[in-house]
Amino acid sequence: MTYRVCFVCTGNICRSPMAEAVFHARVADAGLDDLVEADSAGTGGWHEGEDADPRTVAVLAEHGYRLGHTARQFQQSWFSSLDLVIALDAGHLRVLRRLAPTQRDAAKVRLLRSYDPVVDSGDLDVPDPYYGGQDGFERCLEMVEAASTGLLAAVRERVEGRAA
Repeated sequence: MTYRVCFVCTGNICRSPMAEAVFHARVADAGLDDLVEADSAGTGGWHEGEDADPRTVAVLAEHGYRLGHTARQFQQSWFSSLDLVIALDAGHLRVLRRLAPTQRDAAKVRLLRSYDPVVDSGDLDVPDPYYGGQDGFERCLEMVEAASTGLLAAVRERVEGRAA
């Protein structure tokens, strides 16, 4: 059975596609790509149908990540087919938990940086780089990469638990 993860930010053109690309790479490197699927979405539909922000694509490519992406809006009906919904900041977390049809679905929603063991629990947001310069996208990637290692470990534990 496939373990499904969806990364969610505001418009699905910067942070969440970046997290999706990094996590895809981590999953492939771990040899879990047959067991784990990841995608991304936005809390809103402002950019639906658009490609990822060119700055996101450039930063990912510069660091060896690939991304084929079209923005979309997260739908409440997706909760039933997802195992984990990863919010990129506290605002997304609140929106997604309110959107969740059940308490069990709300419990699937977690903050990405909660998987980074060196982050202070009071500062778990990945700041939105959209209105800033290239350095914001670089910093976003650093945060995503740091948290993705812990996220992969947690997902691996769940996937291996399913196989047992």
